[in-house]
Amino acid sequence: MVIDSGTLGDPSRHLTTAGLARAFAALTPAPTDGGRVIHVVSRGEKGLRRAHPRIALTAEGGVQGDAWGRRPARKLDAQVTVTQAGIASLIANGQPLELFGDNLFLDLDISSGSLPSGSQLQIAEVLLEVTPLPHNGCRKFLGRFGEDALRFVQASETRHLNMRGIHVRVIRGGELSVGDEVQVVRRGPDRATRGEGAHD
Repeated sequence: MVIDSGTLGDPSRHLTTAGLARAFAALTPAPTDGGRVIHVVSRGEKGLRRAHPRIALTAEGGVQGDAWGRRPARKLDAQVTVTQAGIASLIANGQPLELFGDNLFLDLDISSGSLPSGSQLQIAEVLLEVTPLPHNGCRKFLGRFGEDALRFVQASETRHLNMRGIHVRVIRGGELSVGDEVQVVRRGPDRATRGEGAHD
């Protein structure tokens, strides 16, 4: 299936708010200190989605071949999009994860309580930092996953869970692969989980 920025979802796969809530309640909690890379996606020309087993990231261009690097005005706070793989799979309900348009799908708790702005993640050679820019659902998300899913990810009482995802920027570039370990090396601007060498 070819997926680009104009691809819509399958309405027969859209879950109701009640169905989403039930599935979320049954979801195994994601790890908080370290997890895994589950899926990696770039957005090529005309928004064409491509999944990668391995890809390079740079501090200048973000994810190799991704749309962000081709924009004339690049916002570093929106360089790379990350979503929690379990929640994405729940919302997709059998549809391809590429529909989301996000770059990294991680088995990791990305809630604001676990990864506040300024937190840093190490994946293989790559160092990423969580930015303060919210990652919100939009009309494209509505078209792919339905009105109930949009309300579900934007609900004020659960907004802190970042069910639509987060933005990160590349502090140190390198390559990462599906299956790589993800380590939380710092939470917030001043709280290190292992040493102070995140920028070493």
